[in-house]
Amino acid sequence: MLPADKLNMIVARYDELEAAMSGQMGDVPADDFVKMSREYADLKPVVETIQHYRQSEQEISDLQDMLGSEDTDAEMREMAEEELQELRAALPDLEHEIKLQLLPKDEADTKNAIVEFRAGTGGDEAALFAGDLMRMYQRYAENMGWRWETMSFSESDIGGVKEAVAKVSGPNVFSKLKFESGVHRVQRVPETETGGRIHTSAATVAVLPEAEEIDVKIEEKDIRVDIFRASGPGGQSVNTTDSAVRITHLPTGIVVQQQDEKSQHKNKAKAMAVLRSRIYEAERAAKAAERSADRKGQVGSGDRSERIRTYNFPQGRVTDHRINLTLYKLDKVIAGEALNEIIDALISEDQAERLAEVEGGV
Repeated sequence: MLPADKLNMIVARYDELEAAMSGQMGDVPADDFVKMSREYADLKPVVETIQHYRQSEQEISDLQDMLGSEDTDAEMREMAEEELQELRAALPDLEHEIKLQLLPKDEADTKNAIVEFRAGTGGDEAALFAGDLMRMYQRYAENMGWRWETMSFSESDIGGVKEAVAKVSGPNVFSKLKFESGVHRVQRVPETETGGRIHTSAATVAVLPEAEEIDVKIEEKDIRVDIFRASGPGGQSVNTTDSAVRITHLPTGIVVQQQDEKSQHKNKAKAMAVLRSRIYEAERAAKAAERSADRKGQVGSGDRSERIRTYNFPQGRVTDHRINLTLYKLDKVIAGEALNEIIDALISEDQAERLAEVEGGV
């Protein structure tokens, strides 16, 4: 049974925000209005579920009164008993939904994401696999209706990806992609392999919430900006001007380099965006480590050195090692079509772990 006083407080806060935003409590400063709007939007689905829950409780009470009345005829009694059974069966699901909605929110969940790809062990094959991963996430983003922007791209000699950074924009992007950080391993016969032997290679994916200037304040005195001539395939205009930018954040030692644009100004703006996101993620990771030092679950660790998933081409399977999930539909996962099955399973597992913690199960 959900505590009525807690539910009352949530509904009262929602009503208070609604009254304030509609002008019933006088003028609200612009900054406060923005904060209120966000809180109101967060509370709205919770309040709607609470209302549904309470309506179901009231209907159950009314049906019980009807069944307890001698005036209820046999046909009405039969209908009431059937409806009562359905409502009672649905009530636990509504309770569970409210509990999930009341779990502490990750403030970064609603943000866009900066996704970084790097070839790991395995030489050319690792770079080819990094390219496969990048295309997989790009297709997934397109299927979700998100916007994909490649911010930087370093190609290997045979067309793979040495290193690449992309920005993914849309509703709740980070909440969906945040569990994708880590080492992705591939087992397959490389195109360059003449003996037909299976090779194991790896690529690293890092998913960072896009930080805005309001999230991370970077002082000019804390950064060093170096301008240099971009390196790339011969003959391209990218080589003709000193437009590449390298920014070093002195307090943390984080270095970001950007050279894909011909404009020094654009390269600096992109580099600053990535730098803010890396600093923001480092701060989030430090806070999360403090809060969950004793947490048993590994789903949300975000450790980039952790091997999280294996893509086995000869067997056509994908295995996520954190939740022991194996899907024999590798082609659809790599195509971005079935990736949502893994992502949704990871989100459900994380919710279950956090719910168990709240309820004293950990």
